[in-house]
Amino acid sequence: MQADGRQIQVRIRAIEEPADDIRLFELVPEAGAATPYAAGSHLTVTLAAGDRPLTRSYSLIGEFPAAGAWRIAVKRVVPSRGGSAAMWALDVGDRLTVTEPQSHFDLALGRPDYLLIAGGIGITPILGMAERLVRLGHRPRMIYAARTQRQMAFVNRLLALLGDRLTLVIDDEGGRLDLTTAIAGLADEGEIYMCGPAGMMEAVRTAWQDAGRAPARLRFETFGSSGTRPAASFQVHVRDHGCDVQVPADRSLLDALADAGIELAYDCLRGECGLCVVEVTDALGALDHRDVFLSAHQKQGATKLCACVSRADATITIDTGYRPALTRVG
Repeated sequence: MQADGRQIQVRIRAIEEPADDIRLFELVPEAGAATPYAAGSHLTVTLAAGDRPLTRSYSLIGEFPAAGAWRIAVKRVVPSRGGSAAMWALDVGDRLTVTEPQSHFDLALGRPDYLLIAGGIGITPILGMAERLVRLGHRPRMIYAARTQRQMAFVNRLLALLGDRLTLVIDDEGGRLDLTTAIAGLADEGEIYMCGPAGMMEAVRTAWQDAGRAPARLRFETFGSSGTRPAASFQVHVRDHGCDVQVPADRSLLDALADAGIELAYDCLRGECGLCVVEVTDALGALDHRDVFLSAHQKQGATKLCACVSRADATITIDTGYRPALTRVG
């Protein structure tokens, strides 16, 4: 299962590279102009990769379409699970099928204070939120973190928008996130909007909880391309189906199971919704949790795994919950 949305044919009008390993695509609908969207919205793109199509969701950049085009950005990931490689193989003039803009990351207006946090490519939905808040008279603060300054997109645009309310945290320049201070400076009913890798999101959630803040005031979107170790091939014994599945380094567990004819329910493909969670009944090595759905306690227990993004570094046994229908006799 996947989120519904009307499908639209689009053409790639332009391609830019606003930062190292980030490619920006301008997509123009074949019929009409790009429609407006809510800040935090995304497009779901259908891609050809191997024998079966892939669907990947990419956040829309900016508060409004740019001259009749939707804009998305894709980070080059090596090894890729398919989406990154397929998008980077495209050229100007190529055509794609996308859904109309959808949002699972809504910006609530009228709050007394806002703190926006972006990690790497996570700047894509956050930029439009910042632009909308400023246009409506708010004064949001933003923390933007990346390994190097060359990996930061839209910095000049953000500086012009936010000025000294923008804090850049750059790893190779010794920058460190001071989440405790940032949260302490937020009004009591203020909210955080955050998009970035799973490790960063976990740190934000921990700091937010330690500060005694209301969980509903922390809103996030993440992506499952990061982990605690490099992606590698691993083997899965699917207990309830009685078969073994090899998961390549460039494929997700969800995709590998589907290739083997084992379909799971799924939706977000980012490790947020929990629909694709499987039970882990045995593991010869460590699990590499790349989701933000499971709690820290659940991850430590190593008995559940989000199949869309998370991995393992050795053979694991899982149960997908499949139970064949019983045949009534007599």
